[in-house]
Amino acid sequence: MHEVTGTGGARTLVHHPATPCSLRQVLGLHRRGGGDPTYRVDGAGRHWRGIRTPEGPATLALEPRAGGTEVRAAAWGPGADWVLGSVPDLLGASDDWSGFEPRHPVLADALRRHPHLRLGRTGLLLEALVPAVIEQKVTGQEAFAGFRMLVRRHGEPAPGPGPALDLWVQPTPERLRAVPSWGWLQMHVDPARSRVVVTAARVADTLERLVALAPEEAERRLRSIPGIGVWTSAEVRQRTFGDPDAVSFGDYHVAKDVGWALTGEPFDDEQMAAYLEPWRPQRGRVVALLAASRLHRPRHGARMAPRTHLPSRTTRP
Repeated sequence: MHEVTGTGGARTLVHHPATPCSLRQVLGLHRRGGGDPTYRVDGAGRHWRGIRTPEGPATLALEPRAGGTEVRAAAWGPGADWVLGSVPDLLGASDDWSGFEPRHPVLADALRRHPHLRLGRTGLLLEALVPAVIEQKVTGQEAFAGFRMLVRRHGEPAPGPGPALDLWVQPTPERLRAVPSWGWLQMHVDPARSRVVVTAARVADTLERLVALAPEEAERRLRSIPGIGVWTSAEVRQRTFGDPDAVSFGDYHVAKDVGWALTGEPFDDEQMAAYLEPWRPQRGRVVALLAASRLHRPRHGARMAPRTHLPSRTTRP
């Protein structure tokens, strides 16, 4: 049960999840590195997000109470009511694990340890797509830095207490379309990726309507855009739809980690696809359980090296 209250500044809501909710666990997927300007966690344990909703920008604050059985939400800005209405789904209220069969002792143990794990959904496609495209085929360090620069240079401070928290909202589609080619290079985003972002921004309204479709159909239409492949689509579906079958094939770590956790040997994508097939259409839950349990191979092997060929400073031609 929940009820939106408040007038003027902050709008508030008290949400009582059906099962205890870990904000760190369910919201962590939306944080793009420790310096993400659209996400903050304060000293009191409140999670703050700057969100661009269909009704305008909003600041959302979520505070866990009573061991996660109560979540107090507050929101500011033109999109406040919209974002408060999204809180239950954001925290996984629509997610249903009842048909999931662990089929493996490691997964059975992980499910016992995390019985309340939920996959949340934002219902916002461009919000997930822009950083996912920036993260294509580069190191996390480079991707997170590029996303930070994009938001700070072309986004806007989040409403209400946002400026005091240094909390920001992603750029509008119009602003994304206006970033010049040299501006993307300054942010270490090469032409292949910037073209995808700009193309998506040009059809942003059409893309946002995909949230009303089944994830499979949304994937088909999303991947019709040049430059959006299986990895990017999965990253978007995980966040936008809470799709339980979305697996990030093509990721540098995921296949290796799944193989290591479940067989003791790292997989490649083909091996992971074959191994996860019995869990379809809930293959993504396998990856989510392993991630929640921090079951990944030791990170002392070879790692992807940061690229050094992009200019750190450029001048306008």
